[in-house]
Amino acid sequence: MKAVWNGTVIAESNDTVVVEGNHYFPADSLSDACFQRSATTTHCPWKGDASYYTLVVDGESNVDAAWFYAEPKEAAEEIRGRVAFWKGVEVVE
Repeated sequence: MKAVWNGTVIAESNDTVVVEGNHYFPADSLSDACFQRSATTTHCPWKGDASYYTLVVDGESNVDAAWFYAEPKEAAEEIRGRVAFWKGVEVVE
């Protein structure tokens, strides 16, 4: 699977985990240069607290377009160390 935004592959892995229709990519599959930590956080009752990244590609930013659960709840342990995408990021085979 590949995550693509602004014409650039920002993550690629054969080992994604699908939860609620979102592919969670291993953190080591990310193109580090494209990710900037965001101050945004949200809470999911069954997954826990999510943190976000802003994507930066060719001088363009996509604010809070990637998220992860640093300390997921037990029910969501399979997504620990993984990142998912939205806001126009295409996930394709």
